[in-house]
Amino acid sequence: QVQLVESGGGLVQPGGSLRLSCAASGIIFNTMGWFRQAPGKERELVATIITSSTKYADSVKGRFTISRDMVKKTVSLQMNSLKPEDTAVYYCWAYSNGRNYWGQGTQVTVSS
Repeated sequence: QVQLVESGGGLVQPGGSLRLSCAASGIIFNTMGWFRQAPGKERELVATIITSSTKYADSVKGRFTISRDMVKKTVSLQMNSLKPEDTAVYYCWAYSNGRNYWGQGTQVTVSS
């Protein structure tokens, strides 16, 4: 059974940092990433990693870094210089053989 389990969300002050992690079980994914959804807004792409190639939303470039450990089947998102507008539920995402997989989501709140 394929599962994605996130960890690492929480409350942080503006300018602070958080690291999200996602552990995949069942299969090894070549394509993984992070999406987020703020209240009243649609889910949006944050960052993806395909093998070792990365892509970021313009809003997080230079502040967020996505990385992965193929052996441990994990993908992480290091978030620095956080802003209040980064507040959202963050979802781990993986794609394989025409199917999307999602984690349960983890809340990130940036507030003073």
